[in-house]
Amino acid sequence: MTGDAPSLRPYQREAVEAVLAARRAGTRRMLVCLPTGAGKTVVFAHLARLARRPVLVIAHREELLSQARSKLQRALGAEAVVAIEQGPQRAGGDARVVVCSVRSLRSERLARLMAGRDVGLVIYDECHHAAADDNLRVLRELGCFDPGWTGTLVGFTATTARGDGKGLDDVFEAIVYARTLPEMIRDGYLVPLRGYRVATRADLTRLTSTGNDFREDELAEAVDIEERNALVARTIQELARDRRTIAFCVTVAHAQHLRRSLLALGVRAGTVHGEMASDDRARVLRDFGEGRLQVLTNVAVLTEGFDDPGVSCVAMARPTRSEGMYAQCVGRGTRLAPGKRDCLVLDFVDVSELSLCSLPSLFGMPRALDLEGREAGEAQRWLESLAFDHPGFEVEAGAITLGEIQARAEAFDPLTQEVDVEVRAISRNAWASLGRHGLALHYEPAPGRLSEALVVARAGAGARGRRWEVRVDGEAMERFATIEEAVQAVDFEVREHGRVVEASARAEAAWRRRAAPKARAEAVAEVRRGGKVASTMGDVAALEAWVKVTAGAKARTKAKGRRGR
Repeated sequence: MTGDAPSLRPYQREAVEAVLAARRAGTRRMLVCLPTGAGKTVVFAHLARLARRPVLVIAHREELLSQARSKLQRALGAEAVVAIEQGPQRAGGDARVVVCSVRSLRSERLARLMAGRDVGLVIYDECHHAAADDNLRVLRELGCFDPGWTGTLVGFTATTARGDGKGLDDVFEAIVYARTLPEMIRDGYLVPLRGYRVATRADLTRLTSTGNDFREDELAEAVDIEERNALVARTIQELARDRRTIAFCVTVAHAQHLRRSLLALGVRAGTVHGEMASDDRARVLRDFGEGRLQVLTNVAVLTEGFDDPGVSCVAMARPTRSEGMYAQCVGRGTRLAPGKRDCLVLDFVDVSELSLCSLPSLFGMPRALDLEGREAGEAQRWLESLAFDHPGFEVEAGAITLGEIQARAEAFDPLTQEVDVEVRAISRNAWASLGRHGLALHYEPAPGRLSEALVVARAGAGARGRRWEVRVDGEAMERFATIEEAVQAVDFEVREHGRVVEASARAEAAWRRRAAPKARAEAVAEVRRGGKVASTMGDVAALEAWVKVTAGAKARTKAKGRRGR
């Protein structure tokens, strides 16, 4: 082959090898999940280069068709025919690769295209669309679900989540390769992301949902208001400054109104949307790419197939509950470019009782965390370190900054944790809270001898979904589906030992108020902020249980960190 195929990055090579291995193992319909900017087109161009039979590439947007054709032609060489099947463009019978618009593939046209063409590889770009009814029809008519089909379907996407809630399990048999956005940033293939959380007064509490997101008409009515648009425009002006910025909006009207707010501040802004003529859209994109416009407001057009590495700010003027949509939007600013150090993400957070996606949530951090311009990957590593040093500390729901989290962690005292009201309602015993790890109960089965019952959460669900394990004096006894069932089982066993033993499990038991040996008290002092020494046996016993269960969590956090490097 004489094509000038781009060299593969290590993870791209791994993706190709994973596809080939899966096909050899008998998988015919598989999915590769790579974040925006990871070079999905390079991967499937290499697969097309390896294919021995004709290749069909399915795409959705006009921009995706031309980009795919260009990269495929480069990979396969000038002698290979790479044709487009869309609108008036028809692929000839000599085409080795046909790049198709899925919207053009009506049954009659698809039948004509496939006549005499023994397609061996079907590549579906942005395949999170595949579960839509008409797209499924195309795949069925291609034979992808026929038992005797000898071809291979490989889907590529940055997200397996769909806004309508439909899954891809009915389309693809397996995800054969995946890389996350944080992994790609950590390895230097995408730029770091910095974030600000900007609160607005728009009220989303009465909006209804469709699938995994809000109804667009209701959302637009709630957020496309002059006060909010002015806030978004002013924030872009102040924080983005000279960064080339993409702002994601709900509707065409919303995008146009936000553009006017930006223009009123002297910010050079344009708008692109799907209803524009292709020539007009291309002109605006060209103006943006050549620096005549600083900000592009858009509606969905730039979530897929838009490749401009110079974008270094993403303004989420469109609140969303869809992790997939959010990742697609933010991904528009992650590509590497000369002189580009990072990408700034502006999250405009409205009043809502539902969880809204944010840059921190994309990295597994609390959704309401305000990074205050800090880099998300650094914040994630800092929080992991905090969890290691304070394994029982949990961030409460609500808007919070990293500084506030640190202050609360430093003031955290395990003895101040409260037992859930559900447990208090069924037990009179002095259960001590171990946070998310579980509960501890101490009692005297004989005078002067202390026993410890732990109800601890285990990583695996265990047999028949029994997550909560009861351990008595270090020995695993039984697992239960709920923490309440485990508490009742322990209380029953304590009660079976008689009234004296049962009384020793209560909060008023005399042994709890006895002075603790100095050595034992000092041994657990470090888990209380400031090294405050507990003085009574009840408090020391509770802290010893805390140290015991959180030591395991600390070891698991450390092991996870080693695997992630």
